[in-house]
Amino acid sequence: MAQQLVAAEQGSAVDTGKGPVRVPLKRTWWEKHGSSTTVWALRLALVVVLLVIWEMAAGNLFDITFTSKPSDIASRLSDWGADGTLWTHSWVTIQEIVYGFLLGAAAGAVAGFVLASLKMAYRVLDPFFMALYSIPKVALAPLFIVWFGIGMDMKVLLAAATVFFLVFLNTAAGVREVDHGLIDAVRLMGGSRRHIAFKVVLPSSMTGVLTGLKVAIPYALIGAVIGELVASNQGLGYLINDAAAQFDTAGVFATLVVLSIIAAVLNVVVGLIGKRVNRWKPVEAHS
Repeated sequence: MAQQLVAAEQGSAVDTGKGPVRVPLKRTWWEKHGSSTTVWALRLALVVVLLVIWEMAAGNLFDITFTSKPSDIASRLSDWGADGTLWTHSWVTIQEIVYGFLLGAAAGAVAGFVLASLKMAYRVLDPFFMALYSIPKVALAPLFIVWFGIGMDMKVLLAAATVFFLVFLNTAAGVREVDHGLIDAVRLMGGSRRHIAFKVVLPSSMTGVLTGLKVAIPYALIGAVIGELVASNQGLGYLINDAAAQFDTAGVFATLVVLSIIAAVLNVVVGLIGKRVNRWKPVEAHS
């Protein structure tokens, strides 16, 4: 028995009376997380080195009028945080991102599910959707300004238009890739169109839907900021334009830092959705 325990600790085969069983080694904390910790430490070190080089080179190797320097950017962020400017404009942009994503995702998922289920309608409308999808969304901004003004509505709808096509195309692809054998089986058992739609097509197409949501999240940010850059009186895009008009390079970089932080948070959300997508993937059969 003692030999079996020693063998188990060493990860060797243990004879349990029913044939040898391979007992896996117990992984230490470093074996589980050490690689990830090293990667993040190297990333942090790289950022620190680049910031130090930037700070030392500013004013010596290049003109700070065009590049600013990290200390000035940090000072600008501190000033904006103290007077509320940063929080006010950031909150406006975050609202535009969230509302635009929810509106575009809901419309895209419903349209993709319905139209892809109607084969003839999908074949007729598919080239029109592709043509609209191919239009650069920044080209739509002037038209949206004419229709909706320069308020929050315009940015929300521009973000929604950007998200819509990504979710629609992925949802439609998921619906069209549903196993027809499952549909035929439900029909043989007397299932109605409603049963087929909600018991077969919807669950089977969820991978496409969730993939579309995953891909579309960063584009909601892009759509909202594009709208603010074209025409706005609030939001982070407005801060960039205002700072650039005053040749305030530190202000431009400070706004970009905030946008980077928001993008990083969105990437975390993307990762969580990615884990959800993996749960819907079929388990591969192993011989």
